[in-house]
Amino acid sequence: ISFQDITQIQKQEATIRKNLSDKGLRAKYTFRDVIHNTDIMNTTIEKARRFAETSSNIMLLGESGTGKELFAQSIHNCSKRKDGPFVAINCAALPENLLESELFGYEAGAFSGAAKGGKVGLFELAHRGTIFLDEIGEMAFDLQAKLLRVLESGEFIKVGDTRPIKVNVRIIAATNRDLQKEIEAGHFREDLYYRLSVFRIQLPPLRERIEDIELYVRAFVKMFGPGVGKKIEEITPEYLGTLKKHVWKGNVRELRNVIERSMIIADGAVLTVSDLPFDIQQSVLESEGGKGYSEFDLAQVEKAHIRKVLQYTGGNKTEAARLMHIGLTTLYRKIEEYGIR
Repeated sequence: ISFQDITQIQKQEATIRKNLSDKGLRAKYTFRDVIHNTDIMNTTIEKARRFAETSSNIMLLGESGTGKELFAQSIHNCSKRKDGPFVAINCAALPENLLESELFGYEAGAFSGAAKGGKVGLFELAHRGTIFLDEIGEMAFDLQAKLLRVLESGEFIKVGDTRPIKVNVRIIAATNRDLQKEIEAGHFREDLYYRLSVFRIQLPPLRERIEDIELYVRAFVKMFGPGVGKKIEEITPEYLGTLKKHVWKGNVRELRNVIERSMIIADGAVLTVSDLPFDIQQSVLESEGGKGYSEFDLAQVEKAHIRKVLQYTGGNKTEAARLMHIGLTTLYRKIEEYGIR
């Protein structure tokens, strides 16, 4: 008969979980990293700080690119769980069967192609910490029922196993969908929605905090400078004015991409309107009642931009398409259309 002190076993478990969490499962952002100078963001951050002090689940609501993961990490680092792991997964990135095995893990031989020794799930890795479920509105209906059972019992069962595993995890979920409409359409469980959204935080889109745009621009210019090999010394008022008039459907994520691209396009140390993507220049001109570019001018601007971006990426078309925020097939078509060599 072998006896072991339960406290020793608990210490061993804590050591194992800490080693796992040290493999990148940490939240690096705090509320100090949220760039802002508007009342609406001050209010949103203050609300998130208060909610962070509790142990309840939180639902982050907002359009794509509004910084939901930044807030999730900040909430974790402001909570009593800050020394525990922070595990994030995008529910829209994986099909249902793979998402289930990622969340709950699986036993060896659970299915064809399973790893020899099985796999630890994200819920188990997040024990005594936080799990961030991004794009929760994309989760398959059947898997929602399994997630609900975890919330109700604090236990889950690995794929291919029969033994329940107890976990202590806080869930922060996020979505850009209207979950009330998804519930009415029968695509999302109402009981799961209320369990996940004990507290709800609505993240404001960039168009509701125009005053923050200049702060973002200067922060991104500083961030991208070393990478693109340029030091921007001046940003013209016309450049900033155009950005403030643009409708940012992709919010901060889109703005970040535009600044990186502008710095690549810029010939000198000054950012001007001509360094902006042609579609932004065109839309702002038209919104002000102007004619915008002619079809010929538009083609010339686009051609010049594509040349400069391809030159920067050393001919890497995949990276160029990412920077220009277009599909790779679209880029190939435009290269052929403009005869770019």
